[in-house]
Amino acid sequence: MLKRIQSSPILARVVPFGVFALLTLLQGQLGENSQYWIYALKTGIGAWLLWLVRPYVKEMRWKLSWEAVIVGVFVFIVWVGLDGHFPRLAERSGSFNPGAAYGAGSFLALFFIGVRIIGSSLVVPPLEEVFYRSFIYRYIQKSDFLKIPLGRFHWVSFLVTGIIFGVGHYEWLQGIICAFAYQGLVCRKDRLGDAIWAHAITNFLLGVYVVARGAYIFW
Repeated sequence: MLKRIQSSPILARVVPFGVFALLTLLQGQLGENSQYWIYALKTGIGAWLLWLVRPYVKEMRWKLSWEAVIVGVFVFIVWVGLDGHFPRLAERSGSFNPGAAYGAGSFLALFFIGVRIIGSSLVVPPLEEVFYRSFIYRYIQKSDFLKIPLGRFHWVSFLVTGIIFGVGHYEWLQGIICAFAYQGLVCRKDRLGDAIWAHAITNFLLGVYVVARGAYIFW
């Protein structure tokens, strides 16, 4: 199975994201506090799968640039700034708040907060950018997607990928704007690494904001 994933350009880009997404659906379904343990589990599995497919997904290389920093900070501001001004796609059944579950300042609370920030900053960005900005965006244009340059702008792919990404989040409007910003960065730089960095910066700033302000609704 592993060799099949590594030998298939599609599976190498879809399976890590798919496994991560499936585990996300289990969060909170196996007991009141299972969302914390499952988040830690999926972060570890996601990191492991990324490591396994890394040699076969050539575009999954982090590239830091001033554009990536600007886009990352911009998306964070938009994500927080638009909250409450538009209806969410659905209301969260609960928030990811380890302090409320295990006691503020406890070892488990700090551990799961750390896991959440690390996972969202280091694991989620390459998983999602490879799946959405590299695979989905190009596959819409052509099934033999590797022949499509990362930097080629395509209106239909741009809009469809952005909408798909957006509706995958409670904050749908922020998600769509976020997708447009990251995809635009890919098109501008003709590589994926800047978008990975921008995504990481956004998620890290959001994590710091959540903890500092107690705004766990964003988690």
